[in-house]
Amino acid sequence: MARDAQTKQTAISILGTTIKPGERASIDLPVPSLYTHTALEMPVQVIHGKKPGPTLFISAAIHGDEINGVEIIRRVMHQRSIGRLRGTLIAIPVVNIFGFINQSRYLPDRRDLNRSFPGSESGSLAGRIANLFLNEIVSRCTHGIDLHTGAVHRENFPHIRAVLDDDETKRMASAFIPPVILNTQIVEGSLRQEAEKLGVSVIVYEAGEALRFNEIAIRAGVRGVDSVMREIGMLPKKKARKNDPVPVVATDSSWIRAPHSGILRMIKPLGARVSKNEILGIISDPFGDLEHKAIAPFSGIIIGKTNLPLVNEGEALFHVARFESTSAAASQIEEFQAEMDPLTDDASVNEPAIT
Repeated sequence: MARDAQTKQTAISILGTTIKPGERASIDLPVPSLYTHTALEMPVQVIHGKKPGPTLFISAAIHGDEINGVEIIRRVMHQRSIGRLRGTLIAIPVVNIFGFINQSRYLPDRRDLNRSFPGSESGSLAGRIANLFLNEIVSRCTHGIDLHTGAVHRENFPHIRAVLDDDETKRMASAFIPPVILNTQIVEGSLRQEAEKLGVSVIVYEAGEALRFNEIAIRAGVRGVDSVMREIGMLPKKKARKNDPVPVVATDSSWIRAPHSGILRMIKPLGARVSKNEILGIISDPFGDLEHKAIAPFSGIIIGKTNLPLVNEGEALFHVARFESTSAAASQIEEFQAEMDPLTDDASVNEPAIT
């Protein structure tokens, strides 16, 4: 898709609703009804700036139990700076409305919506919703930010996942100011895969745990979305600070899995720096007669971990990212935590911290 080159903003039409320059509209995208005959709709809000610019979508809850992004979008949409928006912002706080209602990652057909793109009008429930979202929302955009968390009982340290081979995607990833960027391959059937085919640059923000609010993850997400909009010209740029953080890029990452079934005693927390062969946790039976150690295979930073101490052999325990300089990554993470933590952040904020 060609980048926006208009000199004058014009009205747009989305899902049959015409939105004039300077207007804001809420649109309900009809999805298949419940089997109780109750109608169901995907909520969409559009802010159409007075001046032309990029068209950005921000989506959350593609996995219905990943709710941090819902709060991030709410805060973004209430920022005063949005009144100076150039281009168009399309916000979809709950893509998987079925999963959101049921507090489930999946759709009622047990499919993962983020493995069901591009879908089709006559396919499975997941395929139909994926097709609808792709055609009615994503295809109208130039950029996208997809907000995620870890799965149930699994927590992610705030980071961006992106394909850094694309210059525009790399620019967005850096502009988000995450402490860590993970250069990842695109997964088959994902939203990112189909967006790339349409020429839409998309980054994925991962932070927190399913069905839980995390204030640090939310604050970092709001700051990141705002920063990306300023970088791509949707909002006025702020003056660069001397000590603005420079995100570090992980060269690769790996999950350390349980060598044995049992009860896990976690020794290293999320965001911790670890050395090769360091003990991350110890698994034992209820009596502690037999103990098995989870060992770091290389030096790096823990960017994901399980929060459930009861583990079966082979289950993912710790997600460790590797860097060219682990010390540089650890320093960035320390600064990030100090800046985003409401207990140590001395900057003025418009929202009270969620505890």
